[in-house]
Amino acid sequence: MRPTVRVVIPARLQSTRLPHKPLIEIAGVPMIVRTYEQCAKVFNREMIVVATDAPEIEAACNNRGIGTIMTSTTHLTGTDRVAEVASRLPADVYINVQGDEPLFDPNDLQIIYDHALNAPNVIANGYCSIRDEEEFTSRMTPKVVFDGQGKLLYMSRAPIPAGKEARFQFGYRQVCAYAFPAQALDAFAKHPGKTPLEQVEDIEILRLLELGHTVQMLAMSDNSIPVDTPHDVMKVEAALAKHGPSIT
Repeated sequence: MRPTVRVVIPARLQSTRLPHKPLIEIAGVPMIVRTYEQCAKVFNREMIVVATDAPEIEAACNNRGIGTIMTSTTHLTGTDRVAEVASRLPADVYINVQGDEPLFDPNDLQIIYDHALNAPNVIANGYCSIRDEEEFTSRMTPKVVFDGQGKLLYMSRAPIPAGKEARFQFGYRQVCAYAFPAQALDAFAKHPGKTPLEQVEDIEILRLLELGHTVQMLAMSDNSIPVDTPHDVMKVEAALAKHGPSIT
């Protein structure tokens, strides 16, 4: 039987790095709407929901006919928010796409969707190559190291892998799309607070790694531009100006 797959886009208003981030307009369209529309190029709209704790985000989505679910204001991470959705809306696999990915490549979304259909019991996360030293040393960018079969070994905001001279040779960064089996989300949510490495790194996928789960990394393009700062907004708008807006 074909697994049931839901897409959950967690979005909170009070981002510490960029307040009101989901509602920032990018070429006239709120970022959360752009992220949703990228997902809708691959997934059925009725299986996509924005999970938020903010009435402002709910209203912006409802104005565009986007399904929403109001969640607790006390969640520590976006994955905790997705886990609440999983406790209320049944499915076999939940694909978590961060609300700050307004240019997410539909081909990459198809990769994680195919994984969810073919390996519904395996947690997955995307990654791509790091382009340059600036990206390698950025504390905003989670760096990924994995074994020969693509199993996640560690993820860090520090520049890894780095030799004695700590210079950029090669590296991979996280692409923020995840596939979570329902039971993995249940284990994630039941843990009392953040795990030690998750707390230090501020990278939530580490909670599952610390709890003994296997995470399969999936190779994706480097087309996504996650938005964490005003400069990132400028980069997204420049990309849209270059390639033409895909959402009106």
